[in-house]
Amino acid sequence: MKNRRNFLSGAGAITGAMAAASVSQVAMAALPEPVLQTRPDTMPPLTPPTGRPYNPVVTLNGWTLPWRMNGGVKEFHLVAEPVVREMAPGFKAHLWGYNGQSPGPTIEVVEGDRVRIFVTNRLPEHTSIHWHGQRLPNGMDGVTGLTQPPIQPGKTFVYEFVARRPGTFMYHPHADEMTQMAMGMMGFWVTHPKGKHPLIAEVDRDFVFLLNAYDIEPGSATPKIMTMLDFNLWSWNSRVFPGIDSLNVRQNDKVRVRIGNLTMTNHPMHLHGHEFLVTGTDGGPTPRSARWYEVTTDVAVGQMRQIEFLADEEGDWAFHCHKSHHTMNAMGHEVPTMIGVDHRDVVKKIANLVPDYMVMGERGMADMGEMEMPVPDNTARMMTGEGPFGSVEMGGMFSVVKVRKGQKPGDYANPGWFRHPPGTSAYELDAPPPEPPRSRGAGAAAMPAQNMAAESIEVQVRKPVGHSEH
Repeated sequence: MKNRRNFLSGAGAITGAMAAASVSQVAMAALPEPVLQTRPDTMPPLTPPTGRPYNPVVTLNGWTLPWRMNGGVKEFHLVAEPVVREMAPGFKAHLWGYNGQSPGPTIEVVEGDRVRIFVTNRLPEHTSIHWHGQRLPNGMDGVTGLTQPPIQPGKTFVYEFVARRPGTFMYHPHADEMTQMAMGMMGFWVTHPKGKHPLIAEVDRDFVFLLNAYDIEPGSATPKIMTMLDFNLWSWNSRVFPGIDSLNVRQNDKVRVRIGNLTMTNHPMHLHGHEFLVTGTDGGPTPRSARWYEVTTDVAVGQMRQIEFLADEEGDWAFHCHKSHHTMNAMGHEVPTMIGVDHRDVVKKIANLVPDYMVMGERGMADMGEMEMPVPDNTARMMTGEGPFGSVEMGGMFSVVKVRKGQKPGDYANPGWFRHPPGTSAYELDAPPPEPPRSRGAGAAAMPAQNMAAESIEVQVRKPVGHSEH
């Protein structure tokens, strides 16, 4: 014979094994109120007001979703909806996301927490949420048609499961993925350990961000969802440099950075001035025997990499993807290489027809960062960002780790540019350098110090076919 406690326990087990279910209008009245955020700033860490304590993360240009406790269950409310995301100052994109932003807010829980996530769909089509990397009942996995029916527009579904293992995970739709992920629907999930863990160290600063990419034509605002590889905007949390906030830390802080990749290619993430350890992956913390110091780690598609380092070198240290075209904005893939081409005679003729015609690219692309050439409205400049010594000539997946002696514990405010002590910064030599010897062969004629006659060379070029890897 079952008593009330046994019955409720059994009912809970049945509920956990069921698929994500739709919520009735009566139950909607009991939903936690959805919290929305539209500002693109990095919000302070959310110290847990209820539930078990933990050291919260800081989401770069993002925030953590508040929750409520209901009968020992941690309840969240996600709203899938169209959003407007400022990707950089003066450039806004029309995306899809959660709770006012793309990516959606970070969800933070503790190992062993029972969580209940209400998902309301305000999109024009059905959706679902897959909890990428989580151990959970099959019916809560979020694959439309396989483990649950789709969440139709205007409907709310409930996902409920226990956060079974500590780690860093992601969430994204498993319904019309090509469209919905290309439009920016994704978010981070962090499950903190319930106590001291032999492989998870305590740190002073804990940052998280997602790698994502878009193809948005200059002057427009909506991504092209059919693009497979040739994206022109490579972003962290749907922000591109100079719109990405810096990671501000105190000197000698132990720093953790969790990076998730939901683009269509890999990203070698490179940190200047420090060495780091890869201490975690999608599968959990890495064994100590499998850790070694790196300055670059590759994050493949669908993967998460967690790095940790001691911020013992004061300064402003670049942190970026090491694929050079991923640190540029609004790229045009059809621009020919003009390095070494003498335009002077042609420019005179074209200028008679187009008075404002300018030569670009014959000396490289740095000139574009200096030109005040007009660009279409709502367009991120390709090479931009002002530093203390002029243009940084970057874009896309680029930011700065700012290490300061005077940064107070728990203070994430931008300390401004680093002031280099005398004698510690590269400087220009006053004396003119000697002219280096130059080859008189045909190769030197491609970039001559002065015009030199060159032998004619026949070059055969085979144009590649199909998509190139990014």
